[in-house]
Amino acid sequence: MNYIQKWRFALIAFCLPLVLWAQKFEVSDDYLDEIYPSLEELYIHFHQNPELSMQEEETSTLMTQNLRDLGFEIITDLGATNRAGIFRNGEGPVVLIRADMDALPVREQTGLPYASEARGVNAEGDSTAIMHACGHDVHMTVFTGVARTLVRYKDEWSGTLVMVAQAAEEAGLGADLLFKNKLYDKVPKPDYALALHTSSYHEAGKVGYKSGPVLASVDMIDITVHGQGGHGAAPHTTIDPIVLSAQLIESFQTIVSRENNPFDPAVVTVGSIHGGKVHNVIPDEVKLQLTIRSYSTEVRNKIISALERKCNSLAKAAGLKEEQYPDIKIRDPYTPTTINDKALTERLVGVFKNVLGEENVVETPAYTFGEDFSRFGLQDHKVPICLFWLGAVDPEKMDGRDLPSLHSPFFAPLPEPTLKTGVKAMTSAALELFEE
Repeated sequence: MNYIQKWRFALIAFCLPLVLWAQKFEVSDDYLDEIYPSLEELYIHFHQNPELSMQEEETSTLMTQNLRDLGFEIITDLGATNRAGIFRNGEGPVVLIRADMDALPVREQTGLPYASEARGVNAEGDSTAIMHACGHDVHMTVFTGVARTLVRYKDEWSGTLVMVAQAAEEAGLGADLLFKNKLYDKVPKPDYALALHTSSYHEAGKVGYKSGPVLASVDMIDITVHGQGGHGAAPHTTIDPIVLSAQLIESFQTIVSRENNPFDPAVVTVGSIHGGKVHNVIPDEVKLQLTIRSYSTEVRNKIISALERKCNSLAKAAGLKEEQYPDIKIRDPYTPTTINDKALTERLVGVFKNVLGEENVVETPAYTFGEDFSRFGLQDHKVPICLFWLGAVDPEKMDGRDLPSLHSPFFAPLPEPTLKTGVKAMTSAALELFEE
């Protein structure tokens, strides 16, 4: 072999791996067009048949059956309606993908031909309309599409795929139950955990990302404000818990605006107030329901301390005895801050830009929403996690007008580009991680 032949042979040997790498499998638009009709049918089914937190029986059954039909081993003893599927495909990393299943007690007002008309009974025993106002119907449909795709093209990757269908994300209960029931002892311990969430701020076809803290911690707090009831015509003979509650609600708003460092994000929201039954009777008590949101334990503790101080001082000022001061109950579990692993996030951003186009991958700020997906990275077995945003807004509506937010009765994802982008992005992310 002369010098030129040796040089040519060396060049071919060097370039061939690069050519093979450049031709690695990608989810094609033709493939997405092929599977979209079945995804749309599934999405509409989920949308029209929402179930409240801890009640996702039919939804969980369908999610489980879809995984079982694909050859997944199913794990059921994970608390409530939580389910996990395991697909073993040779040696390689373990990648976990999670989707949440529960809907909200919201009456849909989108006007869509497939709008939810479902009703149910909430945890308090009240009848309520139900809607997937947070996009979990999108999450479950993408989840199923990703599972189908990875199984169909199992020759293109090696490793173990763990798919987790989670209950009660909206109530902050589902992930806590998963780990109280030893999820990471019952499935292969993941090397990575991924999730996505629909975005009401980004147009369909785009994804959003942020490394580090991306979503806040959330505490749900119940406060019972006591008083001394009596006749509405003789308020001077009472200590009015409704007036005291109004004073408390107003004072709570100064915790963030006047006691917290403006550079430490925090939110205090009173979402519910119930007291009294008739026009002319001052009641004995009023019940408040709050959420507090923050990014650090220090800020969280400071807000809780301020709530207690304001409740006690204003109750004392109203003339109540110490044993009559408001009862404050912090619900367990709380939702920890969601922190995306920096290295994992940066790695996936490169994948997204490659498969979706750089213009369709946008960096987002941190939000004060909460997500119990955070718990997947907080166990004894440390797992890098990444939750990314999936744009869901009709591009024609991205014209500066106020857009319906998540949890709005008017929130209406644009199905086709949203679902296709979700399947393409999440499948590509998993394939990237399986390449190890």
